[in-house]
Amino acid sequence: MFKTALTTFVALLFVSFISAQEKWDLLKCVQYALDNNISIKQQDIQAQIASLTYKQSNLSKYPNLNLNSGLDLSTGRSIDRTTNQFTTESIFNNRFSLQSNVDVFNWFSKRNTIAGNKLEALAATAAVDKLKNDIALNIAATYLQALLAKEQVNASRILVGQTVAQLETTRKLVAAGSLPELNQLQLEAQLATDSVTLITAMGTETQSLLLIKALLNLDAGVAFDIVTPPIDKVPIDPIAELQPEVVYQLAIANMPQQRLNNFRLQAAEKFADAAKGALYPSIGAGIGLGTNYSNLKSNSKLLSTTPIGTTEIAFVQGSNTPVYVNNYARTFYANPYFTQISDNFNNGIGINISVPIFNGNSARINWQKQKLTVKSLTLQQDLDNMTLKQNIYTAYTDAMTALQKFNANTKAVEAAQKAYDFSQKRYDAELLNTIDLIISQNNLFTARINQLSAQYDYVFKMKVLEFYKGQGIKL
Repeated sequence: MFKTALTTFVALLFVSFISAQEKWDLLKCVQYALDNNISIKQQDIQAQIASLTYKQSNLSKYPNLNLNSGLDLSTGRSIDRTTNQFTTESIFNNRFSLQSNVDVFNWFSKRNTIAGNKLEALAATAAVDKLKNDIALNIAATYLQALLAKEQVNASRILVGQTVAQLETTRKLVAAGSLPELNQLQLEAQLATDSVTLITAMGTETQSLLLIKALLNLDAGVAFDIVTPPIDKVPIDPIAELQPEVVYQLAIANMPQQRLNNFRLQAAEKFADAAKGALYPSIGAGIGLGTNYSNLKSNSKLLSTTPIGTTEIAFVQGSNTPVYVNNYARTFYANPYFTQISDNFNNGIGINISVPIFNGNSARINWQKQKLTVKSLTLQQDLDNMTLKQNIYTAYTDAMTALQKFNANTKAVEAAQKAYDFSQKRYDAELLNTIDLIISQNNLFTARINQLSAQYDYVFKMKVLEFYKGQGIKL
């Protein structure tokens, strides 16, 4: 009695613990994975990098503008930038320049590059969506496996309960002398077998929950359980709306893998056009402003002369004609920094034409490589579309097969239940031996497990078809 009471207390405590902890439904599992999965975060970073690459290339279509400044000290024989004359004095120069350049025409090479980078950014976003879809589908499959494991535990418990009830009844009959002790021993052996089946099912349930936690990146030691909605209450689209050809056409338009392939192919075509543009001449224009300062000019004195009259200095030889020289008032002043900056201001504008003649044939080879990339991505797109169609038709066939198996197993359960009920009545009336009763009971258990497996398999295959249709995963 003490052992029975202790076992009951521990079982009740375990059930209370399980009931108290929060249970996760499929939506919460999927959302948690999408928010915390490291692979998704890494793929999202790549999408952000692709977006920045597009942003940078888009801004390249505008003229650039650069301000440059330099300081240099020259010794020995050199040219003074302010006078363009040779000097042997040490020269300290300070120069400023403002330059702007713009591509006037390059056979739309830059425009196609920008368009290609934009499509690559869209492809990177589609790659994130594809990864999210793959993870959601993987979690849904694991979630359904865990639900099946829980159902198998419940079925095993029912089986144990039935065997325990039969054993208790048989013990009373054996004690009363109505049945031989062999019947009791056979049922005790069957109870041990059923208990092993229950323990195995509970282990499978625990493993399935651990697998879900691994997919969610949850600590294995964290308490975790899932919501168990009745499988027959899970909404499923009518099979008429999930015909494989209809689902395939929707999948081509909606599945991230197909959008990813389409964006990458279009981007490759744009990059090929951009590479072709590099084979032809390009035209550019530029404008520049500049000024400079030199210490030599700053240290020198500027001379300003003003006429103030004449002075007689001699006579023309052989005559009385005097010779005069002009007199000037001379003024000396320094040439400061900002004065030089203002006086030395210069500007210019120009147009340049670049004609590719021979550069190791790199431009043409690059164009040829880009064209091969287009062909490769076209083949990859065709291959992925074929694989998608094959998967959809396979999922549809598997769903129909699972439905037929479920219907057949349902009939098998009904027949096994009738056979068991009849066997139980005969056993109670002492018209059936224990071995035949156990066989009937095991047949019923096997039929129920097969029915559950077929039902969950059918639901999952239908959910896969809904997933390809673009409805996501829901239970």
